[in-house]
Amino acid sequence: MKHDYRIIGMTCNGCRTTVEKALNSIDGIKQATVTLPDHAAIEMDNHIATETMQSALTSAGKYSIEMYDHGKPFAVANDESACCGGNRKVHATHSFDASAAGKYYCPMYCEGDNVYDDAGDCPVCGMDLLKVPDLTPQAVQYTCPMHPEIIKDQRGGCPICGMDLVPMQASENEEDKTYQRLLGKMKIATIFTLPIFIIAMAEMIPGNPLLRLFPQQSWNWVQLILSLPVVFYACWMFFERAWKSIITRNFNMFTLIGIGTGVAWLFSVIALLVPDIFPDQFKTESNTVFVYFEATTVILTLVLLGQLLEARAHSQTSGAIKELLKLAPTEAILVTQDGDKVISINAIQLGDLLRVKPGEKVPVDGKITEGRSNIDESMITGEPIPVDKSVGDMASSGTINGNKSFVMQAEKVGSETLLSQIIQMVNNASRSRAPIQKMADKVAKYFVPIVLLISVLTFIVWAVFGPAPSLVFAFVNAIAVLIIACPCALGLATPMSVMVGVGKGAQNGVLIKNAEALESLSKVDVLITDKTGTITEGKPSVEKVVNTTGEFDATLLGYIASLNQYSEHPLAEAIVKFAAQKEIKPQASMDFEAVTGKGAIGTVDGKRVAIGNKKLMEQVNATLSKALEQQVIAEQEQGKTVSYISVANEVQGFVTITDAIKETSKQAIKALQQKGIEVIMLTGDNQRTAKSVADILSLAHFKAECLPEDKLNFIKELQSQGKVVAMAGDGINDAPALAQANIGIAMGTGTDVAIESSGVTLVKGDLLGIVKAQNLGTSVMRNIKQNLFFAFIYNALGVPIAAGLLYPFFGLLLSPMIAALAMSLSSVSVIANALRLNRINLKQD
Repeated sequence: MKHDYRIIGMTCNGCRTTVEKALNSIDGIKQATVTLPDHAAIEMDNHIATETMQSALTSAGKYSIEMYDHGKPFAVANDESACCGGNRKVHATHSFDASAAGKYYCPMYCEGDNVYDDAGDCPVCGMDLLKVPDLTPQAVQYTCPMHPEIIKDQRGGCPICGMDLVPMQASENEEDKTYQRLLGKMKIATIFTLPIFIIAMAEMIPGNPLLRLFPQQSWNWVQLILSLPVVFYACWMFFERAWKSIITRNFNMFTLIGIGTGVAWLFSVIALLVPDIFPDQFKTESNTVFVYFEATTVILTLVLLGQLLEARAHSQTSGAIKELLKLAPTEAILVTQDGDKVISINAIQLGDLLRVKPGEKVPVDGKITEGRSNIDESMITGEPIPVDKSVGDMASSGTINGNKSFVMQAEKVGSETLLSQIIQMVNNASRSRAPIQKMADKVAKYFVPIVLLISVLTFIVWAVFGPAPSLVFAFVNAIAVLIIACPCALGLATPMSVMVGVGKGAQNGVLIKNAEALESLSKVDVLITDKTGTITEGKPSVEKVVNTTGEFDATLLGYIASLNQYSEHPLAEAIVKFAAQKEIKPQASMDFEAVTGKGAIGTVDGKRVAIGNKKLMEQVNATLSKALEQQVIAEQEQGKTVSYISVANEVQGFVTITDAIKETSKQAIKALQQKGIEVIMLTGDNQRTAKSVADILSLAHFKAECLPEDKLNFIKELQSQGKVVAMAGDGINDAPALAQANIGIAMGTGTDVAIESSGVTLVKGDLLGIVKAQNLGTSVMRNIKQNLFFAFIYNALGVPIAAGLLYPFFGLLLSPMIAALAMSLSSVSVIANALRLNRINLKQD
């Protein structure tokens, strides 16, 4: 059995590890998986009391556990004495919702979804914090070019001078601010580092021309003075991060950089002030001690360059969210009795009538009430062909109107619009962690202490066994080891690929709920699919309602329309709509009951009426003639859905409903089968109808007359065989199966419950989207593995080379400055590789 629990008191990844270890130590727990901010999934042989688990957690720290209530808001940590030594308030949130807008998060997600009130650097890894984007479309404000103190929410004239108000410029985004700040520091660092480098390199020129001007001791003092702005201004943040990592024991890349460059700079200062304390090995021919101001400043400047390049790359990886935000309109035209009026997007209320002119963006989600047009929905569905829309059709926020004007009624506004939900889902998913990240986390935990040990051993080995001047060789190589062994690339490998991949999916109508869904998509070997609304259009229409003689029967139609008038089932809606076309008004009905997987029962005009399949007829003990059953079989063999109609316990006729197969279904199923994915259709429809559809689609396996629990159990059976199962569906009855599957795929045209139960949502709602989703998952996981490979290989090769492994064989040593350059470029290369995902074609491998 498996249960969900809420853990209170976790504030970082270290807490998560501690809690997970404590739970897994309890007898009877098979596996406990803990994720930030407060969730624990625990699999156990037999039920274990919460008190037992609480006792284990109390021994591990100040943590508490309770049964997980999905309706309860997530716990918020507001502890200024967090275990990671944070000096700012940390808020744990399940996802970056609107309340997190404007706060800051770590791009390496060291503390899960924790966000910080202030800008700065991560207390765990030391990376620059990034700002959470504001996902709510902001209304445009207007100001007077002559009187900037005048600010209005709407266009118009200035109340002072009468000039037309103009839109206020949007403020500079946070990522650009970070980039500009680092760029300014980079300029300072370069200006002062370059002359230091020239002075140091002049020593390699025979007869050193600089010595004709001043002695070496004077040039060493010049280097010290020039290094001060680099060390104490442009790159001081690196030492602050290193110190914080040491006192909190959260070792990271800046621990290595800070120790390496700090030791080199302090060594040089001491050598300049009191040179006599050093042995002769450290001295030059002019009796001055070797100084490393150039190594310190060049290394710090190269690290700063890496940070600068990363800041620019981060802006590109979040490009999908920025592009989606650009789709959000800021104004709308409100239709009023006094004429049309331009209003802010935030002023729209439910039920408002809005006019959309040619070429304008649709302001909110709603139904067209007047006019017709063609609408470009490519920004949401990924399909370039405009869709014809007329009265009664839905229009989505952010889509672009064609060459005609129409009026629509607002049905979803603000955060409820499809575009807002897409933006929110993309933002949440791009910050989530893939299970493969656990491997990188385990390595990074022990990486820095091991590197520090290797650096010490390098110094000892070179000092004891190295050639003269052995201490100089030992010192330089120990620093090179510290500098090159940066774990930054390892930490960025997964989140960068996830962020770009999720954005790419959103641009193609594939919405990913979290990174785990991406990883599952790449492993799928069985796809279970529903029929109605998934393989078929999901827009059923009544073909005929006949009695036992095969003739149209208005009385029977009246009965079943009256019975179904309060039902939300697509087949019920089709029946009510058909009755309206025949000008038959529903009567009052009583005792309505929907029988899951069978049909519906109720009382109309004092008579017990039932509509559904043969199982329902047997349940209500309705008599069924052989002749009528043969008529129904003939209809079903043509792929039509047929429901029996019984009145007063006697089957008096049937209704035939057709639901066309989507044009893309056959193409998508063939593409999935070619990938080696087995496609199985599970439907609540009868055997003959299911077989007809399966034959059309060349499906070798299908199962008919499935109840929700049948679909659920079938998936469990496949999973017990070691299969990775994906489930595609769109109805409420699909929700249990969608939740049970390794990866649930909901049609965007389906119910909210189905979408909530799924890891992937296809905006357009056809099976071709599954091909895109599977291609996306495969591409992202391949990209992540490439990044991890590069990061592991880089460190596996770089550290031994920096330690001097090649020197005995080839006489090669790695300069600390070259090590710094390689370290910076390794992180940038990981980000650049992740950005390649923007160029993949999801419609093919």
